[in-house]
Amino acid sequence: MEWGSELWDQYDIIDRQTQWGIDLIEKYVKFVKDRTEIEQSYAKQLRTLVKKYSPKRVSKEDHEMKFSQYQAFINILNELNDYAGQREIIAENLMQNIFAQLLKYLHENKQERKMHLLEGRKAQQNLETSFKQLDNAKRRFERDCKEAEKAMQNAEKADHDINATKADVEKAKQQANLRNHMVEESKNEYASQLQKYNKDQNQFYFVEMPHVFNKLQEMDEKRIQKLCEAYKMFADTERQVMPIIGKCLDGMTKAAESVNESGDSQVLIEAHKSGFERPGELEFEDYSQMINRTSSENSIGSLKSEPKTDQRTIGKSKTKRWPFGKKNKLIVSEDFSHLPPEQRRKKLQQKIEDLNKELQKQVDQSEALDKMKDVYQRNPQMGDPNSLEPRIMETNQQIERLRNEIQKYEMWLADAEAKLVSRNDSFVQYTAHCERSPSLNNNGSHDKESPDTTYSDDSGQEPLVQPSPVSEFDDFEDDLAHPIGSSTALYPFDGNSEGTIPMAEGEVLQLIEEDKGDGWTRVRRSDGEEGYVPTSYVKITLSRK
Repeated sequence: MEWGSELWDQYDIIDRQTQWGIDLIEKYVKFVKDRTEIEQSYAKQLRTLVKKYSPKRVSKEDHEMKFSQYQAFINILNELNDYAGQREIIAENLMQNIFAQLLKYLHENKQERKMHLLEGRKAQQNLETSFKQLDNAKRRFERDCKEAEKAMQNAEKADHDINATKADVEKAKQQANLRNHMVEESKNEYASQLQKYNKDQNQFYFVEMPHVFNKLQEMDEKRIQKLCEAYKMFADTERQVMPIIGKCLDGMTKAAESVNESGDSQVLIEAHKSGFERPGELEFEDYSQMINRTSSENSIGSLKSEPKTDQRTIGKSKTKRWPFGKKNKLIVSEDFSHLPPEQRRKKLQQKIEDLNKELQKQVDQSEALDKMKDVYQRNPQMGDPNSLEPRIMETNQQIERLRNEIQKYEMWLADAEAKLVSRNDSFVQYTAHCERSPSLNNNGSHDKESPDTTYSDDSGQEPLVQPSPVSEFDDFEDDLAHPIGSSTALYPFDGNSEGTIPMAEGEVLQLIEEDKGDGWTRVRRSDGEEGYVPTSYVKITLSRK
């Protein structure tokens, strides 16, 4: 069905319909533009979000990157950044493939519609001109007929008038004949114009306007088809990136599934394991023996004066039973001796690996320089071999330096591993000794021959009271006691804390008091200086009684 045949008399309707179609395209173009701005804003906000929560520098050496949960979070941020990129692609495709194309077509459609309507108006003007000519011919024919009839009546009246002269009658007849002749001419003109108008009218209603209406119909259907394609492209634009968006979402899911809780726990252990042993159990301190001993001495009158005490007393100290307090600032040393044994060994191993990688790079560079020198020697035109000597010498020096560094760190690593083995053997011996030590009797007091209670040579001396490690900030003061064994320093210790003494690696000290479970052992130097050192830093040898 065609507009030219079915809507031949609905020019205004066709005019409004085509204008409405153009308005609809303009509305859809604005809609696509708004959608594009939303996508651009969404992508920008996603990128801002990713930038806000992403680390400034991502390196495998970072401590956080060792945890799978943090790695998964970084991967999710990367996938979200890729997802934002896909939203930007959607916005770009909407702008180029729909907005720009429809905007261009809209301009062409307006021009085409204007041209067809102008053609219709021109045909209508031609028909109106033809109608005016017909109307003028018709009026002239009507006027001439009336005047001819009047002239005929005047001629007849003059012919019957007896008073009229022959000349008057002849003149009236001539005038009537002239009018009749004019009537014939106007009649022929009217008939000709009528025939022409009917032809123009048929041409207008059956050819020209149907052609214009059909062109407008073709234009409007093409517009509808273009709009339909734009509708489909609106959905296809997002559908095209859905596989990549799906991969981004799959990547987020994969990142979540890569989280290994037990692995993260193991990473924490490997990163912070000190290698120290836990504090042992606290032993019972029997203060009732002092009361019994004092009563016995008073009964025989042997107590004549106050017991003598050594002027040198151990200063106040803070027992380190709990390792969770505020730690002193350590001085970092090249051999990592400031670290706990296990961490020192790992740091040394990592340092050796890094040095080996650097050494391999220098060796590869040295080989490349040697090959280049050989090429220059065989082909002097390519370059001067002597110009490479400074670089070769510098590279060889770097290789020698790195080898010395590796050798030095390997020696430190061997020493650290040996000390770890020695410390573990000492702990096994100490544990066996504790199992052989006398335990508490039924009434809750120590056996008399127990090595846990030490007395001075002076009979008036009170039994040595061990420091009570109840709190990290308890103070203590004790009298000078006899050594119960010896201790050999496995590692150097600064002794910066109050109540501690420094010691050098391999130094032998007198053992005054064993570890009471707080991780500290009381020792004495040969010059009489006493203090506490970490139990895990010394090898203990008990005297046999």
